Amino acid sequence: MKNKTLHYLLSIVLAFIFQSCSKPKAPEAEKLKIAVIRYQHETCTFCPGGDTEIADWTKNKEFLNGEEVLKADSYVKGFVHTAEQYIDIDLVGIKSPDDVFGGSSRSWNSKESFEHFMTMILDDLKSKMPVQGVYLALHGAMAVRDVPRPEAEIAKRVRELVGEDVPIAGSFDLHGNEDEEFLKWSDAAFVTKRYPHYDAFIQGGRSANFIYRAIKGNYKATTATRKPPVLTATVLQWTGQSPSMDIMERARRWEARLPDTYVSVFYGFPWSDVPDIGATVHVITNNDQHLADSIADDMAEYIWRVREEFAGGSYPMPVDAVKQTVEAIKNGKTPVALGDHSDRPGDATWILKELIDQKVEGVLYATLRDEKALEKLKAENAKPGDDFDMEVGGFTGVHAGKPVHIKGKVVFFGPKWDYENIAAIDFGNNNLLIITPAYEQILYPEELAFGGIDPNKYQVFVVKSRVHFRRGFDETGYAKTILVVDAPGSWVGTTRLDALDYEYGPIKKLYPFDK
Repeated sequence: MKNKTLHYLLSIVLAFIFQSCSKPKAPEAEKLKIAVIRYQHETCTFCPGGDTEIADWTKNKEFLNGEEVLKADSYVKGFVHTAEQYIDIDLVGIKSPDDVFGGSSRSWNSKESFEHFMTMILDDLKSKMPVQGVYLALHGAMAVRDVPRPEAEIAKRVRELVGEDVPIAGSFDLHGNEDEEFLKWSDAAFVTKRYPHYDAFIQGGRSANFIYRAIKGNYKATTATRKPPVLTATVLQWTGQSPSMDIMERARRWEARLPDTYVSVFYGFPWSDVPDIGATVHVITNNDQHLADSIADDMAEYIWRVREEFAGGSYPMPVDAVKQTVEAIKNGKTPVALGDHSDRPGDATWILKELIDQKVEGVLYATLRDEKALEKLKAENAKPGDDFDMEVGGFTGVHAGKPVHIKGKVVFFGPKWDYENIAAIDFGNNNLLIITPAYEQILYPEELAFGGIDPNKYQVFVVKSRVHFRRGFDETGYAKTILVVDAPGSWVGTTRLDALDYEYGPIKKLYPFDK
């Protein structure tokens, strides 16, 4: 009897297991596929060196692919971080160009290079179709021969491929030159509100939230664009000072008061000779055109109201800046950080010459561009301890000053910062000169701790930067004295923009150049 009972129970269990195993599983929820594309360049059309070609974009890497795209920069990482909070999103990295060699010191992008990368992007996107959303990690200040508005053109071509119903959002640097054209082809734009750009990650995340809500039908983007006729040099745009900080705070205040409202401000990039140069306001609301227009009007009016202070500002020339540096050293207000704000090509020697002439000691100069000096060191199989005796810098034009003779010892020669070789030269009394093959912007003192170099042993730092160096030297409290240094003459990089020969940028219609 006991055996029969066990047999009966076992048959029931087996039947249940068999039924459970044979029962078809419910299909998993279909995931939303969102394409991620990155194409960024801040183009200095007035910089020397010729057009930026495909070879310049592919020098470090032919292109970014798949997972490489999803880890590319802070904007993308912010997008990915937020998108991954939604279990029904599948992110797809689309083949995208890597960073261009020389960065923002490079001149016009050739149309050939633009078409090359757009073909690559669109072909890969097409192979991944269908997609339910597209994220464009852009910059806003790209300049391309015969393509007046490159970022808008990118959005246009993507829109033509994916169709009208697929949400497209882009993230931007506040230095972008944009107008209403981008929002004609996309649904939203999210622009950094801080310079230095601490909030790139945040704007990428906002882009992800927007796209998800738009796909789900919870957000109908309604936009308004205004272009207050103001043009400022980038050194004036630091958001740690008024009125720049006040402009961005006003935008944040609108967003805080009104949920589902996004207010973005482009300050513009004056070194790109493009038709949409200068300030721009983008407002996005959830299906409220009147609100979008009223906020855009308010922001544009406010920027115009503070135009005089926003577009004004003066900085000491190298002679006076170095004199102030000497005084700071005497008073114990070190380290001193000198921002060489006008040097976009990276080889200007004005400050270096003054430091030598005024016999300043304990200087770490980071960095000076001189690819020919590096080539010579490579040919000589240079190594630490070798003598160094040559003229460096001052070769891209009159704005760069003259070459400076440096005699000292090689401290470091080898690969660094994705360059094949850089060099560190000890000269004078505890001075160090770092030579790179392209413009390099140092943001943090700790970047200079390599090859046995201890940045804390130096009392003066010179960096090729306008504002970004404040991240590590100013806003951390590291440097006790901060000086932004001008350069003699009216060159690309200075605040004297009317000295530049604009062909497409209508600066004569923009304050303060609308004489």
